[in-house]
Amino acid sequence: MSILGNPVLRVEDPRFLRTGGTYVADIPLENPAHVVFVRSTAAAGAITHIDIDEAKQAPGVLAVLTAADLELNPYSNKKNDVTRRFPLASTHVRFAGEPVAVVIAETVAQAVDAAELVWVEVDTVDAVTTIHDALTNDVLVFPDLGTNVVNEGSADEIDFSACDVVIDMEIVNNRMNAAPMEPRVAAASWSDDGQLTCWTSSQGAHPAQAKICSVLGLDKANVRVITTDVGGSFGSKAGPGPEESILGAIAKVVGRPVVWVESRTENFLAMGHARSQLNRVRLGGSADGNLTHYRLEIAQEAGAYPEGVSFLPYFTSIMASGVYTFEQVAASWVSVATNTAPIVAYRGAGRPEATATIERAIDAFAREIDMDPAEIRRKNFAQPDAFPFTSGVGQVYDSGDYGAALDLALNNAGYDQLRAEQQRRIDEGADSLLGIGIASYVEITAPGAAFTDDEFGSVEVRDDGTVLARTGSTPYGQGHETTWGMIISNAMGVPLDDVTVVWGDTDRVASSKITGGSRSVQLAGSAMADAAQRAIDNSIDLAANILEAAPADVTFDATVGGFHVVGTPAKAVTWAEIAKAAEEAVIGVSEFQQTGATFPFGTHIAVVEVDTGTGEVTMLRMITTDDAGTLINPLLAEGQVHGGVASGIAQALYEEITYDEYGNLTSSNFADYALPGPTEVPSFEVTLTETPTPLNPLGAKGIGEAGSVGSTPAVQNAVIDALSHVGVRHIDLPLTPSKVWASYENALAASPM
Repeated sequence: MSILGNPVLRVEDPRFLRTGGTYVADIPLENPAHVVFVRSTAAAGAITHIDIDEAKQAPGVLAVLTAADLELNPYSNKKNDVTRRFPLASTHVRFAGEPVAVVIAETVAQAVDAAELVWVEVDTVDAVTTIHDALTNDVLVFPDLGTNVVNEGSADEIDFSACDVVIDMEIVNNRMNAAPMEPRVAAASWSDDGQLTCWTSSQGAHPAQAKICSVLGLDKANVRVITTDVGGSFGSKAGPGPEESILGAIAKVVGRPVVWVESRTENFLAMGHARSQLNRVRLGGSADGNLTHYRLEIAQEAGAYPEGVSFLPYFTSIMASGVYTFEQVAASWVSVATNTAPIVAYRGAGRPEATATIERAIDAFAREIDMDPAEIRRKNFAQPDAFPFTSGVGQVYDSGDYGAALDLALNNAGYDQLRAEQQRRIDEGADSLLGIGIASYVEITAPGAAFTDDEFGSVEVRDDGTVLARTGSTPYGQGHETTWGMIISNAMGVPLDDVTVVWGDTDRVASSKITGGSRSVQLAGSAMADAAQRAIDNSIDLAANILEAAPADVTFDATVGGFHVVGTPAKAVTWAEIAKAAEEAVIGVSEFQQTGATFPFGTHIAVVEVDTGTGEVTMLRMITTDDAGTLINPLLAEGQVHGGVASGIAQALYEEITYDEYGNLTSSNFADYALPGPTEVPSFEVTLTETPTPLNPLGAKGIGEAGSVGSTPAVQNAVIDALSHVGVRHIDLPLTPSKVWASYENALAASPM
């Protein structure tokens, strides 16, 4: 019986729950020094002087360094671009929180105290703090560039003249912080023979190695990078930040290992923020609900430095048409610089923004023609017999059944009964109104534009018959050790407990890529399956020799965990016997490559209660149907959905990074940034369906970001739905009580008596 598809408990959990993980801050370094960065309090201006003299004399201080003291290459890959970033600012600062100097001391407290003695003089200039302001180009973040536009993609215009109904909207996707449980933490140490070892809390050891070597000008052969357990990321810690990248140089100066642990305020200031799009939408169709024309103009905030941010609006543009069959679709985009922390990837990275935009626009269109929001979606879905389906912007969706996902979610929600209860409350003039919001989504996972189509995977059979698996995929909560162990156990017939998974070490794993884009199971998992099969294939001849049979007569049988002559399973050669008889290690190395991206899909339905007296929104229910192809472990898949849905609800109702007009961060801790807890979200009603992809041997698609793609627009639509009977047509994210209350009161005041 196959272990795949069963809800196997995570093998990682006993370690995490009983003894705790091993994080960077847990590494037992010998006599480490502690690093604290001095950060600009100004958002924009020229650095005229950095006074470090008093700080150097402070108790416990080993060194105080500026960019002039360290030979550093640009942090940005854009080495000849005026927008390139250096790890420490030396001539200009472009956001409040940008590091300008570093203090190294015996203790963290001493380093913090000394950092407050560093005086940074900045000749300040006006700051650009919003997308609207950036688009005017009245004030420039990079004057030598001549514009705040740092990248763009164009599209043809669309003629809407044949449409019966056209709606125009401006839709905000609010700026967020990933707020990982573990902020950025890193360490570095030099050995006596000149080897640098760096420990990083990020999403891939080899990408981190490449960045560190680029910044420090070192050869990869002399730098080992170890990715320990990671306390949360989802894109925000995809690679080492500027601060982490220079720890090796700092350790060289002080002649000791160094550790940097970011404070929570620093995390808000400088780790990088997410989302922050301003999208203009035009949606056209017929009065009976046929959607035919869609035009999307994306304005993506890049923050102070546009390192890699261009792929975010690109992903939004290629997923612009969602699950629908428009006759004409066009999406254009610009990325603009602002004097704020750089924008980085976060759970979904451009794809949630696409769904949030199209799903909000479709609800508005349905309201305009007085059509049920479920029916207008069903009427315009791409149909199952159309797959592989080419979307209006040219993406080839591999497989799907969007109508089935919608119908299942509606049935699970009791949609008709919810609508009846909603109307009852309206008729009775209740102060607590009910809202039902729907969002149908499709997202791209393992997208080739940002993540290549393979991942390293190998298996090695040890003398006792246990298996050592090496993977390039880096876990940060997904349960890779369990999933890869299940795949190998199923393929090789060994107990799950006999599989050891190694990851996150450039000395122990041949290569790795950034683990993101919901690529892990379909690429790294398929690599594990391929490696296991190659180990089997590589052992047939050896098994035949032991059995004194022709190789063609020998087969591998996972049910008995060994090789036997066809028809005689009672006499089988075990993996331990194979390993002991082999002259060298029995190894299988994957050669699997996926030929395209996969497209998971689903429908989310949010049920909310809105208090008209206060504007408070209470989540009553969250019903989801998610399809990520074949599921290796439904328990882990459901957990991924839970995390994504919680994140999506948080964006819709609570979380927002804000700046004042001078570029000062006004949401720099958990007192000002509303991160929800368990009491703010309901128990999720999750249904998982399986529509396999033909693109990999497992039939798997990505699941890690699905929850965050569908949930945000479902909640936004639900809140607006609750108030639509009085004329509320749109409320920008996040749907805070003050916004909701004001929208309701303004609509009442504007309605005829």
